[in-house]
Amino acid sequence: MTETFKKIASVALFMLLAQSAFAQRHSIDHDLRKLNMATMAISTLYVDTVDNQRLVEDAIRGMLENLDPHSTYCTPKEVKQMNEPLTGSFEGIGVQFNMMEDTLVVIQPVTNGPSEKVGIIAGDRIVSVNDTAIAGVKMSREEIMRRLRGPKGSEVRLGVVRTGIRDRLTFVVTRDKIPVKSVDAFYMIRPGIGYIRIGNFGATTYKEFVTAMKQLQSEGMHDLVLDLQENGGGYLQAAVNIVNEFLQRGDLIVYTDGRQTRRMEYRADGRGLFTEGRVVVLIDEYTASAAEIVTGAVQDQDRGFVVGRRSFGKGLVQRPVDLPDGSMIRLTIAHYYTPSGRCIQKPYEKGRQKDYAMDVVNRLQHGELTNADSIHFADSLKYETLRRHRTVYGGGGIMPDYFVPLDTTLYTKYHRELAAKSVIIQQNLRFVDQHRRQLKRDYPDFALFKQRYEVPQSLLDAVMAEGARQNVKPRDEAECEKTLPVLRLQLKALIARDLWDMSEYYSVFNEESAIVRKALEVLSE
Repeated sequence: MTETFKKIASVALFMLLAQSAFAQRHSIDHDLRKLNMATMAISTLYVDTVDNQRLVEDAIRGMLENLDPHSTYCTPKEVKQMNEPLTGSFEGIGVQFNMMEDTLVVIQPVTNGPSEKVGIIAGDRIVSVNDTAIAGVKMSREEIMRRLRGPKGSEVRLGVVRTGIRDRLTFVVTRDKIPVKSVDAFYMIRPGIGYIRIGNFGATTYKEFVTAMKQLQSEGMHDLVLDLQENGGGYLQAAVNIVNEFLQRGDLIVYTDGRQTRRMEYRADGRGLFTEGRVVVLIDEYTASAAEIVTGAVQDQDRGFVVGRRSFGKGLVQRPVDLPDGSMIRLTIAHYYTPSGRCIQKPYEKGRQKDYAMDVVNRLQHGELTNADSIHFADSLKYETLRRHRTVYGGGGIMPDYFVPLDTTLYTKYHRELAAKSVIIQQNLRFVDQHRRQLKRDYPDFALFKQRYEVPQSLLDAVMAEGARQNVKPRDEAECEKTLPVLRLQLKALIARDLWDMSEYYSVFNEESAIVRKALEVLSE
């Protein structure tokens, strides 16, 4: 009797599920016909001419706008722009450059890149591309980049003006794959303490991270400061691979769960490079997504401490849906959860994307970025770390173990306006361009530069004079005096970047960073 009942129940359940699936499919088919009819009616009967492609794109966007804030539609061009920093490369000539007035100035050629191989050096001005002038013609930066980039193996003829040489030089560069680094900087910030800054999590991030770790370990690193400030995330697997370097075998890193996607767990394999040394993770209000996975795992597993301000709170998993014309829908299919079970997605209302986008501004206005006492969590959001049973909270973002307030007085209005009008960048570029050889001669290595170099008064005067020419002036002498120390630091860091690279930039700049100083204080305790 029992077996017969079970068989009847099984058949009934199967029939119920089949009917439900059929009804759902019938509903979808009905809705699609309705959408197709509306599109056809508009394109054939509307009083004015319509762009059918735009019509379809607007319909897709309209559907997604009423879902969560991270389900989006991207055009083919937007897909390419979005993927480039994540895929880890693009095809071009391989130079870091900036625009000085309307002329492209090479900051650094990419090491072993196509431009360096033919002899292009820092300070060169590229004035023509395939005999078409790009200097002195008010060409946009985007158009210049379009002309310089091209398929791997294709050739481009560059006209170059070099300081000290009267005649224009010509270089034929064979374009190649140019790496896009996601590890912005790494260096020994103190004896025994390494520093690594990750800008995003892309296809090459893990490989770059391992290279940086091994280099720092060879220099005596036994503790690590991992800087994820302003890291907006990227690939889940890259974040998982990096956390794996810190944890013991079997430790949970993150899990995902969704309505139509089964729970998937990611665990450490125990073969990490850095399973013993101390770790401090730096975060701020722009640290999001994959960067929060790293942060949450380190915190929940009591593997290290977190310093900074509450992170952004993006805990939604997107799956790309490629469309025939190269466009894409990025559709949310699940939530991320930290090892203690916290959902890191901050609250949102469907269809209220503007309110969601204003969250960081609202945090500042409510005092959360400047005062830890302004942050309140409900008891229902309380969780415990897995080893030391410290209290942590869910409900959106990762709350640091050590809060560092945002110093809203650090940059004066005068400084912000100088930066907004590119006065600081332009005058720094001009100064390095004029003094590059002397600077390299006087400071053959960065350690000497960092220890002894002082930004000359002439450069500060040039910045302020150009600011005045563009009607950017301090309100009074007090504002000017408050601006100068930060301006000196910024200029020194920019000069270091232009003479060496981003690691040297952060090596200078981090000495005055409140979050970095707090991390070093934590490690010294």
